[in-house]
Amino acid sequence: MLGGISIWQLLIVLGIIILVFGTKKLRNVGGDLGGAVKGFKKAMNDGEKGEDEKKEQDDAAQQRVAHDETGKTYDVEAETKVQEPDERK
Repeated sequence: MLGGISIWQLLIVLGIIILVFGTKKLRNVGGDLGGAVKGFKKAMNDGEKGEDEKKEQDDAAQQRVAHDETGKTYDVEAETKVQEPDERK
């Protein structure tokens, strides 16, 4: 017994559900539910892999920025160079 429900009661309920919905509809619902669970698991795994890849990319970027000169600070400002038209025409 499962919480006061006998196996016979479960079989009767299952029989009524099959009569109402039909086996084809139940098969489609089962397939849809399985596909949704599979998609959810894939998304969770992709999310975890994405976080690992992002951390590796950040580490690689940090290594490219690092340099051997320690204790020196460079204060620079980038400007856009405006190219004047050629006046020799």
